Amino acid sequence: MERIKALFLDRDGTIIYDELGGYIKTIEQVRIVPRAEIALAAAKEAGYKLVLVSNQAGIAKGIVTEARVEEINAYLQAKLQEKGAGLDLCYYAPAHPDYPHPKYDQYQSWRKPNTGMVEQAIKDFEAKGWILDRSQSYFIGDKQVDIECGLRAGLRPILVMTGYGEQEKCQQKQTLPEFVAQDIYEAILGYVLKKQPCPAE
Repeated sequence: MERIKALFLDRDGTIIYDELGGYIKTIEQVRIVPRAEIALAAAKEAGYKLVLVSNQAGIAKGIVTEARVEEINAYLQAKLQEKGAGLDLCYYAPAHPDYPHPKYDQYQSWRKPNTGMVEQAIKDFEAKGWILDRSQSYFIGDKQVDIECGLRAGLRPILVMTGYGEQEKCQQKQTLPEFVAQDIYEAILGYVLKKQPCPAE
């Protein structure tokens, strides 16, 4: 088995701008955070696999369809591929505990901060003959649930401030990121690849 490292990436608020308080429901709403493609392409070049792990409870809530989420993800993937930053794996969690659904409830363990999507990715990597080195892999997101998910999965979490940037919530819940970055560009170029010391050190 070949050892690999990966970046687990939240979507809304991390790679693309979030509709704060709402949901991304159309391709027209997809606005990629500036320099995100440059950062992701640099990570790929440095040997990282890129994995999208996104909570999409709007599906269980009936706000957005599964087909639409897949269409938005495919559009994002096409845009990233144009810049050499294509995703290696892509997952989304359609469930929400307050909106029971016979089809989606089986994915409750995928909903961050649960680690189901990360564990599925690790299994899918193993099926390709790759074993993930968790100690060299990162989880990048804008919410406390992203940081908690990363910690639970044994990954190195980085909080970005482009979406909800829930730094205070992370402190309240004692789920502290390894690094806080202004955006995904600083997270990857400034920390993952350049390994600048964490300001807290």
